[in-house]
Amino acid sequence: MPPTVRCRAAAPHGTVGRVIEVNELTKRYGSTTAVNRLTFTVRPGCVTGFLGPNGAGKSTTLRLILGLNEPTSGTATVDGHRFRDRPRGLRQVGALLDAGDVHGGRSAVAHLSALARSNRIPLRRVDEVLAEVGLTGAARRRIGGYSLGMKQRLGIATALLGDPPVLLFDEPLNGLDPEGVLWVRGLFRRLAAEGRTVFVSSHMMSEMEHTADQLIVVGRGELIAAESLSEFAARGARLGVTVRTREAAALAGVLTAAGASVRAEADGALLVTGLGPDRVGELALEHRVLLQELAVRGASLEEAFMELTADSVEYLAGAPR
Repeated sequence: MPPTVRCRAAAPHGTVGRVIEVNELTKRYGSTTAVNRLTFTVRPGCVTGFLGPNGAGKSTTLRLILGLNEPTSGTATVDGHRFRDRPRGLRQVGALLDAGDVHGGRSAVAHLSALARSNRIPLRRVDEVLAEVGLTGAARRRIGGYSLGMKQRLGIATALLGDPPVLLFDEPLNGLDPEGVLWVRGLFRRLAAEGRTVFVSSHMMSEMEHTADQLIVVGRGELIAAESLSEFAARGARLGVTVRTREAAALAGVLTAAGASVRAEADGALLVTGLGPDRVGELALEHRVLLQELAVRGASLEEAFMELTADSVEYLAGAPR
């Protein structure tokens, strides 16, 4: 049974209910295995983050879903069908894989109009999506003169052009300014709330904390996790207790003697692992140490990600040669 990402109930959309299903998907390039027996299901109604270190197989997996590469074995389908078998594909799946992969001599209007005609999409959608991504004023400029952020916006406009029920984005935040990042967060949430399947590949853990509802995490082409954001953070994290007191040295000695690991933080607080908050409080009371703060400290998504993917990093900075 493939791991399933559970999503919240979504508002009705005309083509709601389409899922991405990856089953035992494998892709080899000679002696290199980019994707290894990968299995997961992504459902509509939430933003699903697709995370992994560089070289984990994320981009290859997206290309296999879109039929741009042929799998060595296994299947990748959208609503039970291979994407390459569908006519007028932009009406079924919208995707941004490489914002720079456009003809620099064309304008945004010309680029989108050609795609609209080939997919039998009404030309009015060109103006609508350009307005959606904030490119109306630059619509007739040559794409070659666009900044990276503008090209990212054009790539998102291309994905939205056919009003598809399924959307895939590979590193969509590259080159965007803070306003653009906030806009993309809101856009993805709105699309998911409309009942669409929104699948976002990224290596930016902090951004996924603000954007994704669910996660699929891979390393070296293999599945590490398929679960909610909170479940992933809790599963990979070592929880700690933050303690603040004017008698930090004395308390550190008491806690260490009781089997805890104690680390002094830059702000003067103590980070305690190995003992729960109740036991830390009891020991402080027994030894008449007055506490100014006692709080449970959970790990961030980034900390959980680094812990769970430590063995899957292809190029580790500072590693011995």
